[in-house]
Amino acid sequence: MVFSSIFFILFFLPVLIIGYYLIHPKYRNLLLLIASLLFYVAGEAKYSIVLLISIFANYIFGALIALFQNKNNSQGAKLILLVSIIFNIGTLIVFKYANLIVDTINPFLQWIFSNQISLSPIHLPIGISFFTFQALSYVIDVYRRETRSQFSLINFAMYIALFPQLIAGPIVRYLDIEDQIQNRKHSVNHFTEGITIFIIGLAKKVLIANNVALIADHIFSLPSQEIGFSYAWIGIIAYSLQIYFDFSGYSDMAVGLGKMFGFDFVKNFNYPYISQSIQDFWRRWHISLSTWFRDYLYIPLGGNRKGEKRTYINLIIVFGLCGLWHGASWVFLLWGLWHGAFLIIERLPYTKNLINKSPLLIKYLYTFLVVTIGWVFFRAENVTFAIQYLESMFGLNGNASLSTLPINIYNNKTIVFLILGIAGSIPLLPYIKSRISSIKLLKNIQYPLYYTYTIIILCFSILALSNNAYNPFIYFRF
Repeated sequence: MVFSSIFFILFFLPVLIIGYYLIHPKYRNLLLLIASLLFYVAGEAKYSIVLLISIFANYIFGALIALFQNKNNSQGAKLILLVSIIFNIGTLIVFKYANLIVDTINPFLQWIFSNQISLSPIHLPIGISFFTFQALSYVIDVYRRETRSQFSLINFAMYIALFPQLIAGPIVRYLDIEDQIQNRKHSVNHFTEGITIFIIGLAKKVLIANNVALIADHIFSLPSQEIGFSYAWIGIIAYSLQIYFDFSGYSDMAVGLGKMFGFDFVKNFNYPYISQSIQDFWRRWHISLSTWFRDYLYIPLGGNRKGEKRTYINLIIVFGLCGLWHGASWVFLLWGLWHGAFLIIERLPYTKNLINKSPLLIKYLYTFLVVTIGWVFFRAENVTFAIQYLESMFGLNGNASLSTLPINIYNNKTIVFLILGIAGSIPLLPYIKSRISSIKLLKNIQYPLYYTYTIIILCFSILALSNNAYNPFIYFRF
């Protein structure tokens, strides 16, 4: 089940909200847990056991670490932490990377031993990367004494399985919502704000991401030799908009849903396409993931405290693993290394000075170009296609033509949503709201205008879902 579905919007969510506010507060966490498990089972019935095992195992790990720490047994606590890391990372390796590992070493085994390992494709449970990282953050924070272990299994299971952020984040640290698990404050304003954020996220996903995806999917499905210069740029710009509005829209819906049930989740995106550097981009893109890697990998590795060379090595390690976190493919590794390389380049004294002194427009163009080239690796099925696509983008394949897109793919409606996507990538709406607030004549009607706008885009979103079965979600594979 996904948020952007008629069943979720018109049945699952309303029924849950009614039940949540009618039931006694002490049973609300149990209700959310049951609803979250049903939500997950609806999309991943066969492998739901993986989620349940992860919940139970990490609950035990946290409890044991706290027990050893209470007895001043630091070695015992450290051992449990090590076991928990091996368990969680091992789970990811088995389900997400086993096939990649086997496919990588098989040519060497064939060359040396004339034999190979036979391994059938392993199914990837939905959201495993998200709930595994979330569980790891909890255990590590308990070990660091930054938070207390959760005594209630129901409350802990609800934290891990909570459906708004279960399958696509944001990655919510336990210490950020520790108090909210037991003592959430509910109000009409909080609930209304949640509905508004959810609707905006739904519109991002359904109205913009789904429409620009038609262009991106068509172009990336073509043989590389048929993709000309103009075609290549249209395709990657469409994909850049698709992945942003798809993922940020889903994150907005998660944040909005959280508010409806009394939670305050971290903001996951902050207009990343207006970044002035790659470092700035990672402060704005998938904020919960970049924060996770910073706090649980980059800083423990030494961060930037052990000299320039060590800092560069740490950046390459972190972003290489960040790339692989997104998918078990070498193109994802290259995508991560590409960003890691530019983070290093931006730290070099000459480059840093050059970027700082550059005009604002140059900073925007530089960052967008680097990010866009990176998306080619992220979207391509393999390295060969990615390289050939980049050749098309820079006119190196000898094909400068713009092929005719099918009429159902490239039409006035698609152009409109392409323009809307570009406009929505910049903080235009907050600017309009601030301007309305500054005009005395409009100030008193700003909220009716905003809520009217929200209702209109909700109607358009539901209409789009009703009339179109095309509703892909990129981050399902992570």
